[in-house]
Amino acid sequence: MTGSAPVQAPAPQAGTVPSVGQPAPDFELVNQFGEPVRLSELRGRTVVLVFFPFAFSGICTGELCELRDNLAVFEDADAVVLGISVDSKFAQRAYAEKEGYSFDLLADFWPHGAVAERYGVFDPESGMALRGTFIIDAAGTVRYVVVNPRGQARDFAGYRAALTELSGGSPAPSTDPSYSRGPETA
Repeated sequence: MTGSAPVQAPAPQAGTVPSVGQPAPDFELVNQFGEPVRLSELRGRTVVLVFFPFAFSGICTGELCELRDNLAVFEDADAVVLGISVDSKFAQRAYAEKEGYSFDLLADFWPHGAVAERYGVFDPESGMALRGTFIIDAAGTVRYVVVNPRGQARDFAGYRAALTELSGGSPAPSTDPSYSRGPETA
């Protein structure tokens, strides 16, 4: 019997935003409690990586509060939400406590912005992550990517559409022009 292995897209290079269909770069960071969180240990579940510039900043707080207030959307899709910024675990903990975030905030503090760099969303001139979102399927493949410029909040409808599609439902129309769907399946 002859056969061929499935073709997988090559891994992204450091500093390049991973494309839909590529394997998500693995990493380990500590959360706001100092506990290590490794992406590869979350295989079997959908993971939503939400890179944000800084804790306690206006747009970031609005976006993360929208995630907090709609966490059931992610839980219904068996998705884990991970917020990531270059802030220290101490700042992340104070921020999570102040805003009531029940999801992990990861500290990409040292080496400064290394994980954001691996995902192509680190801005070395400002020393912060851009607003990048990556939805990764249970097998560790990137299925949704959006990176917004400074000062522009993400559209929550994009999350909802991507999660619906991953769970086998019909994708909701997205008003987010940078929404990337995964490959079409029959």
